[in-house]
Amino acid sequence: MTREVVGRFAPTPSGSMHLGNLFSCLLAWLSVRAQGGRIILRMENLDTHRTSRKFAEQLMRDLEFLGLHWDEGPYWQSERGDYYQECLDKLSVQGLVYPCFCSRAELHAANAPHASDGDYIYQGTCRALTAAEIAEKSRSRAPAMRLRVSGTVGFNDLHYGWYEQDLERDCGDFLLRRSDGVFAYQLAVVADDGAMGVTQVVRGRDLLSSTPRQLYLYKLLGLPTPEFAHIPMLLSGDGRRLSKRDADMGLEKLRERFLPEEIVGSLGYLAGLLDRPEAVRPHELVPAFSWEKVPMEDIYLPSDLFDRSSRS
Repeated sequence: MTREVVGRFAPTPSGSMHLGNLFSCLLAWLSVRAQGGRIILRMENLDTHRTSRKFAEQLMRDLEFLGLHWDEGPYWQSERGDYYQECLDKLSVQGLVYPCFCSRAELHAANAPHASDGDYIYQGTCRALTAAEIAEKSRSRAPAMRLRVSGTVGFNDLHYGWYEQDLERDCGDFLLRRSDGVFAYQLAVVADDGAMGVTQVVRGRDLLSSTPRQLYLYKLLGLPTPEFAHIPMLLSGDGRRLSKRDADMGLEKLRERFLPEEIVGSLGYLAGLLDRPEAVRPHELVPAFSWEKVPMEDIYLPSDLFDRSSRS
């Protein structure tokens, strides 16, 4: 008996959605709908100083505007701290968690190597601290909590194929909770996807390198593992990754000039599902969806794609 396909949207409500966010949401939605599955909406608002309910409410209105409806949620990570602590305790009982007193400045000064996602590979400075050393350091600084890693973890990405990492060499012991008490993304996303029954995760290629450490956590926590599909990044004409700073490519501006069907059609064209940009609703793209059609390389936005004059 095959299990139901359950996907999710998991935006961070720290600003208006840009085309890269929308591209990821659309492909996640299409992949799940093409398999008759359902979608969960979860707001990844762990850091309440950087996120707001106002942005979250706008994100939901934007998804509905485009016709990307969800079946369950929204859930709020900021309300799930007790569950994350339970997961952290479960790892601690296994002897895999230790306190880390390294500041960001100290990590920068260490000239540590970087992983492919740009993060520092932690060199284990606090891994072997004695109980006396921990007690002494705790008097002046609250520690972060790190997970001990070992071994090689690999998986078959639905889009990019086989990918693996030697966790100690390519990743290093990673954070589970920051020194200010905020739970780290890696722990929260695994805990949530496992608890919510997510079976398929579709997200940007920039998160590909974080997947092995998340798979490591799934195994340690005894949670079922979803499939992963990573997608190419949308780039501006000068090669920059689109971000929330690119206001002209944000949905807030685009919806002033284009119908939702036009925006969806343009994204469908970029995904290789249409021969040319045309106005379509999301459900009209479902029969055409295939991972084989989605480009492997990052996608440069055509300069005239969202030029109203080019469509007249």
